[in-house]
Amino acid sequence: MGKKVEPLTESYFYILLCLANGPNHGYGIMQRTKELSAGEVKIGSGTMYGATGNMTKKGWIVESKGSTEDSDRRRMYELTEEGREILDTEIRRLRRLLADAEEVLEGK
Repeated sequence: MGKKVEPLTESYFYILLCLANGPNHGYGIMQRTKELSAGEVKIGSGTMYGATGNMTKKGWIVESKGSTEDSDRRRMYELTEEGREILDTEIRRLRRLLADAEEVLEGK
């Protein structure tokens, strides 16, 4: 059995999710999170940069060279292989929780 990974915070989850399809900068991640969550999740700049610093130390993301005009002025982040594994593990965990809830609520 694999090692147990602690559940991600909502902010960490959305940051990793926003990087799943390619590099992005902090402001772009904050905006995409707001969009994906229909405005229910808002990541402030302090949370954003604290989380990205921590995830960089853990090896889940790296700073990268972006392909946008903004990349010269903004710090770009990219998901690592380990970060993708962490995200995939969390998605599986959330799916199990949802399946359990549906089973209980359907009276099984």
